[in-house]
Amino acid sequence: MKKLMTGDEAAARGAYEAGISYAAAYPGTPSTEILENIALYTEDIIAEWAPNEKVALEAAIGASIAGARALASMKHVGVNVAADPLFTFGYTGVNGGMVLISTDDPGMHSSQNEQDNRYYAKFAKVAMLEPSNSQESKDMVKAAMEISEGFDTMVLMRMTTRVCHSKTLVELGEKSEAVKKPYVKNLQKFDAVPAVCRKLHVALEQKLIDLEKFSNETELNYTEWNSKDIGIVTAGIAYQYAKEVYGEKASYLKLGFTYPLPVDKIRSFASQVKYLYVIEELEPYMEEQIKAAGIPCIGKDVVPRTGELNPDILAKALLGVEREVIRYDDSVVVPRPPVLCAGCPHRGFFYELSKRKDIMITGDIGCYGLGGMDPLYAKDTCICMGASISMGHGAQQVFNRFNEKMRAVAVIGDSTFFHTGMNSLLNTVYNRSNSITCILDNRITGMTGHQENPGTGFTLQGLPAKIVEIEPLVRALGIDLVKTVNPLRLDELKAAFDWAMEQTEPTVIITRWPCVLKKHSEHDMKEFGDYKSLCEVDTDVCIGCRLCTKPGCPALAFDNESKKASIDKIQCIGCQVCAQVCPKKAIRKAGN
Repeated sequence: MKKLMTGDEAAARGAYEAGISYAAAYPGTPSTEILENIALYTEDIIAEWAPNEKVALEAAIGASIAGARALASMKHVGVNVAADPLFTFGYTGVNGGMVLISTDDPGMHSSQNEQDNRYYAKFAKVAMLEPSNSQESKDMVKAAMEISEGFDTMVLMRMTTRVCHSKTLVELGEKSEAVKKPYVKNLQKFDAVPAVCRKLHVALEQKLIDLEKFSNETELNYTEWNSKDIGIVTAGIAYQYAKEVYGEKASYLKLGFTYPLPVDKIRSFASQVKYLYVIEELEPYMEEQIKAAGIPCIGKDVVPRTGELNPDILAKALLGVEREVIRYDDSVVVPRPPVLCAGCPHRGFFYELSKRKDIMITGDIGCYGLGGMDPLYAKDTCICMGASISMGHGAQQVFNRFNEKMRAVAVIGDSTFFHTGMNSLLNTVYNRSNSITCILDNRITGMTGHQENPGTGFTLQGLPAKIVEIEPLVRALGIDLVKTVNPLRLDELKAAFDWAMEQTEPTVIITRWPCVLKKHSEHDMKEFGDYKSLCEVDTDVCIGCRLCTKPGCPALAFDNESKKASIDKIQCIGCQVCAQVCPKKAIRKAGN
């Protein structure tokens, strides 16, 4: 049977067919749907959201050592968080097969960088596969398990946004029985102390020699012969683009197993073509190794090194051909920058914070990253998950040392606080900063599509879970000065900010209100009730001052002709932030 699937869906199917028993991840685009789809196989696979990627990989490693086939998935920057166990597990090898799926994001569609994680395989000395479509995404998870167990190595499978989210037909296979290997205590393999790892490193280098031999022999790397004027070495989605541009005017060495590279196969292929091109997305990962092997080739001197590739870019770079595209008058297209949703509990928070002077606002990764957008401008920095609190602490220490009347305000979400914010807050307490930390608790992992986290009360597979409340956790970390407020009430926010600015020790402000798009749990309904309603503008009272537009709610518009504000009844949920901003009380709940 064949089914149309995204690469993420297909990778999940591959996990099922490969007999994987355990999978863990932290959500992050473009990887999120892998675990969400694995979680559907409730009878066969334990699937869990972990608080962060390091924990996810370590949990999967534990499952592998216990004897099960295991998988961890994460977006490319998440592998940075998981790098510590990754490198050591590269030394020890596996018991049950182990796959780490890294989903890279060329073009930075939803990421803060576009790092090329193929270098992690080379750096950590683990095998690597690269699918170019959904069928391969499924098949390569299965192949990765066989390679993992056959060569005693973890396998990194590098996917990219276009492979993850594009749909192609997938031929479904049968499920392999989840056979668990016995666990046998083995300190000389899994106890990674220096004396053990010195021996493991020597064995690992021999293992890489064996893997390179396999790379030259495996059907995952194959040749498509056409014209021999041009030969193209390529992998992943770049293979699809190269085929679209050159068709049968070139021959292809399509690589699916890309670390170690099949250098002998590449050398043989190169000897049979007139010109050799290396087409790959982002860094010259293959090109560098091919040139180091003394094989002349053309690569990043013509193919762009930044951004996501596509056939138009390749046609222009390699053939000098500008492909025709549909032309339109872009001057009449209304800009649609990202914006906080109508009724977002973060809007009132950022509106009130934006009024403050002499502050540095260190932001983090989440929906609240939009707090820096027009018209709020309530953010100064964003670096990586959990960095806001650490950076706020460091900035405050410097402001204090130089007697500057500046306050650092760190802004972080609930899921991100559980991810890596807790360690940062502990650092703030330990090193006696007086920075201000604001934890925006919207009761869900919002930006990546409403995944559960330790504070929501449910596991990935829908089982009831202990709700980890943030305020007691913050106090347990050593924060004595904590306030929890309703972010839709501007007076509460103002009072909390005033209070925090006066303190000489670390403070935490927790805003607690559910994401407007969240499906409310029974716990949510009990705490927050059915609060959604509608606001309306009394045009007879409205004076056209436009102050109501300052919070930037997309449900509120201003008519330049009538000089009156209006509210879109479809978008409005009655949060009443605009009503609190209006100086004439021209906005009120409908029916009042």
